[in-house]
Amino acid sequence: MWDHGQPAGHGSGSRSCGDMGLGVSVMTHPHLGQETYGEDPFLSGELARSFVQGLQGQHPRYVKASAGCKHFSVHGGPENIPVSRLSFDAKASAVLERDWRMTFLPQFQACVRAGSYSFMCSYNRINGVPACANKKLLTDILRGEWGFEGYVVSDEGALELIMLGHHYTHTFLETAVASVNAGCNLELSYGMRNNVFMHIPQALAMGNITLQTLRDRVRPLFYTRMRLGEFDPPDMNPYSALDLSVVQSPEHRNLSLEAAVKSFVLLKNIRGTLPLRARDLPGQRLAVVGPFADNPRVLFGDYAPVPELQYIYTPRRGLETLGANVSFAAGCGEPRCQRYSRAQVVGAAGAADVVVVCLGTGVDVETEAKDRSDLSLPGHQLELLQDAVQAAAGRPVILLLFNAGPLDVSWAQAHDGVGAILACFFPAQATGLAIARVLLGEAGANPAGRLPATWPAGMHQVPPMENYTMEGRTYRYYGQEAPLYPFGYGLSYTTFHYRDLVLSPPVLPVCANLTVSVVLENTGPRDGEEVGTAALHCAGCAGTDVPWLPPARGLPGGPCGTDCCPSGQVVQLYLRWEQSSVPVPRWQLVAFRRVAVLAGRETKLSFQVLAEQRAVWAQEWRLEPGTFTLFAGGQQPGQRVRAPSEVLSVRFGVTGAARPLRGC
Repeated sequence: MWDHGQPAGHGSGSRSCGDMGLGVSVMTHPHLGQETYGEDPFLSGELARSFVQGLQGQHPRYVKASAGCKHFSVHGGPENIPVSRLSFDAKASAVLERDWRMTFLPQFQACVRAGSYSFMCSYNRINGVPACANKKLLTDILRGEWGFEGYVVSDEGALELIMLGHHYTHTFLETAVASVNAGCNLELSYGMRNNVFMHIPQALAMGNITLQTLRDRVRPLFYTRMRLGEFDPPDMNPYSALDLSVVQSPEHRNLSLEAAVKSFVLLKNIRGTLPLRARDLPGQRLAVVGPFADNPRVLFGDYAPVPELQYIYTPRRGLETLGANVSFAAGCGEPRCQRYSRAQVVGAAGAADVVVVCLGTGVDVETEAKDRSDLSLPGHQLELLQDAVQAAAGRPVILLLFNAGPLDVSWAQAHDGVGAILACFFPAQATGLAIARVLLGEAGANPAGRLPATWPAGMHQVPPMENYTMEGRTYRYYGQEAPLYPFGYGLSYTTFHYRDLVLSPPVLPVCANLTVSVVLENTGPRDGEEVGTAALHCAGCAGTDVPWLPPARGLPGGPCGTDCCPSGQVVQLYLRWEQSSVPVPRWQLVAFRRVAVLAGRETKLSFQVLAEQRAVWAQEWRLEPGTFTLFAGGQQPGQRVRAPSEVLSVRFGVTGAARPLRGC
């Protein structure tokens, strides 16, 4: 929150942005309503690192905001189905300690390494002990093993629920003792007058909490406030100059558009349905139908601030910038689609040359504290799609999906009447402009996003949410039957060819890192991107006034012009253990990079796979000798639903005796 108060000894004008939470828990179940980066711990950790460093800034004395990582830990549902998160016990016990270490914790360690100032402990229990009173989690692992020096804040009401929900303690006094001694620094409470931490003075007087422990808990709170500049004159802190004028600035509006374009994932594209040809659009009739076609409210995710309407481009508003004759029919007034007007949809689709169907979930269906019970499109949405396809009578139908978690769109994937499917997620204010750019395949708008989570082929592939074993969950432990869409999947308007995968050295000592190189060639007729470990920016365009979007579309100048920023491909590296002494994932993402490659050109990419990425949990992190396989491509190896590019593989050997990771 913004603090406009007057820190001791100084005048008004000091501003600080307190704890900004970041949900980095991995998504282990497709129905989860809570925010998450996806199902892979390495991907989540890399995104968390960028978030923390971007939010806090690089100033040597001050931070822009205190970045907090949550929900710590083993918090992947349920929210409310089949039981409440407020009393849930995540049983990742004894035999499944490896799952805790190899799946639920690595992304949080990445937060620590990135310099995060705070962690939020979660509502749930872990093996019977509430996370916010869990000494093993908050002290032994977080501070002892990882060296975290920041503070731990409870999720809202989590300390009160230790007694009221989990019945782990009998009084708030007992709860204060348990949580403070376990490592919790700050309570975010339901009650303002009678909450858990109000009982700390009594616990201190009784000797249940020592004065040294209390000082240890308070110290990082005041250190963070110092780094936020709360005790310095405002003119010392360069971030004090930030005010509301930066909101909806030209730079930020362009960034919102770029982010939306880069997040789209092309799931299906047959018969060259996309991209549309700009020269054919004038005079064409384009129908935009569905509950997400022209409703500004449903284009934003959980906790998102909804800006003024003038800045929001719905799909309808964005497509109206293309010069086509655009008609609109919602069919349903809201995402639940409980009331459906077939006549509206059939009338619009039947009179159109191209039909764009906008379906999904929205925060009315999936959000914090609200899980989904199945994978289906809500209400009558599937019927709406089927009616639109029938009315189109062979003319192009493009399905746009607005959702967070996976959906069952198997009918659309299998039916030839749906020419293309584009997963848009919740693109926020620039939705319509981003859709217009991507549907035309404009410069910098060739789809290159990849799915951060597996989309199951049906409910028979969905395990119980309250069972926390990793068996059958996420691409790392998935069953034998193919999903609808695998993790890391996504198509492009161009084609890519991989060759010359080289590992150096091919045999390495147990503690050594591995260097990887591979050549990526754009073999198609269009500029494109492939995704690997770091975003590639356009040399010669970044930081200039060349508009990234043609001025006719109504946005100010931005970072890239129409002759720059070829869109790209996401190069993905996966590691497979061939001879591990303990159960491990079938393979694991170890690197990724989004790469721009011009049509007909090639680029050689280099990666480094660290020794610690080969480590396994066997009562401690250990490095083992043996044989490993490294895969490189634009997707996972061995998938039934796949992009047309190949996945290369090379084996390498690791020599020497097994040893603890800490010994390297």
